Amino acid sequence: MQPIGSKLIILINHSMNEETMVSTILIICLLITFIISFLLIVWWIPQAKRAGLVGKDMHKIEERFVAEIGGFPVLIGFLFGALLFVGIRTFFFQDASFLLEILAVCATLLLIGLIGFIDDLLGWKIGLRQWQKPLLCFVAALPMMMINSGVSTMDIPGVGMIQLGLLYPLLIIPLAISAAANGFNMIAGYNGLEAGMGVLILGTLGFIVWFDQRLGMVAMIAGLMVVALLAFLMLNWTPAKIFPGDALTYPVGALIAIIAILGNAEKAALLLFLLYIAEFFLKARGGWRKESFAHVEKDGTLEVPYAKIYGVEHLALKIQKSVYGYATEKMTVIVIFGMQVLICLVTAILFL
Repeated sequence: MQPIGSKLIILINHSMNEETMVSTILIICLLITFIISFLLIVWWIPQAKRAGLVGKDMHKIEERFVAEIGGFPVLIGFLFGALLFVGIRTFFFQDASFLLEILAVCATLLLIGLIGFIDDLLGWKIGLRQWQKPLLCFVAALPMMMINSGVSTMDIPGVGMIQLGLLYPLLIIPLAISAAANGFNMIAGYNGLEAGMGVLILGTLGFIVWFDQRLGMVAMIAGLMVVALLAFLMLNWTPAKIFPGDALTYPVGALIAIIAILGNAEKAALLLFLLYIAEFFLKARGGWRKESFAHVEKDGTLEVPYAKIYGVEHLALKIQKSVYGYATEKMTVIVIFGMQVLICLVTAILFL
């Protein structure tokens, strides 16, 4: 006897070809992920406020306190979409290919999201120390390490092809995931910034791997997080109703590394991460003591807090000051987006 899923697929095939059917299912999964994420975020905002999980909106004249830990509903929305996608492929298509990789991705992001959640809850009072965060993220990468994902052969400029063997899953993968998770947390603190950067980087990376027919499932994983972030961005754009927290930045950063590993697109991901690499060196220049926040003037405009530049955010503020004579939070985010879009276009041209 044929499974119900198979009978349904046969019936559907009478009215549409296979390519159209697969595309329709992908769109449905993305749409449901967006809706679930948005509804969870809307539900979470009053719950977080009721529990006292709020933070001050630093770039407003008036004193505003906004719901925090917005990464929690985003991650749940993403996981729901990923499992829905797995369920449709398993029950209706009897296709278990790439199942292990998707479950490993979900497990890794869940563990890293938990680390971010704990850091959001305890960070200012008890606090995870700076050395503990990358170490914990390193351990959270275990699911991706155990499935030996990615390609262990690397082409290093000036050296040639190198076979890393077990060194790749046991060291390179957790290092990349931990570094990306913690690195993505550096450019932050402005309404809409973290979510928007995640959309741009994951969207571009997913677009690049999509062109390899074998990696369509990898692109789908990136797409699920992109739509979840878009749902979040609608409520995180200035004036924000919710903040992302480490519960969002850690999993998004980790997913960037994961997509690069599964899609064999490490070089593209490294190029897409250029602003974060620049941020690392600018923060190091200030001895890791300079904040990215701007000084809010009485008229609501922003002023660069230091004479020198200690972050990409400060550079965006200075660009506005030189062009318009003043700076705002919204334009600061848009300027940084502009920088990232330029990097995304160059990356797409080089790797497509």
